[in-house]
Amino acid sequence: MYPNLKIAIFKRGIHQNQISKVLGINEANLSKIIRGYREPSETQRVMLAKYLEMDAAWLFEKYENDAHAGASRHSNAQRDHLESGRNPDQRQ
Repeated sequence: MYPNLKIAIFKRGIHQNQISKVLGINEANLSKIIRGYREPSETQRVMLAKYLEMDAAWLFEKYENDAHAGASRHSNAQRDHLESGRNPDQRQ
């Protein structure tokens, strides 16, 4: 799952179908990318990052939940950034 991507889209009030039309990405594929079921191509990463005006590396940080241990692999700092919706590369 790419929670940073999902948050960036949500915070801008953009619908997935709008993004898919503008960028020429199949809407079903875009949904799978956001949910982490499909890896975006490098071109798609760049297009999405430019469209959302965000850093691609940050947008596409994966969140993986370890179901057996019941703990996420995100650090506390990463969780803080996700909860705030801020890009960690941007200063306040």
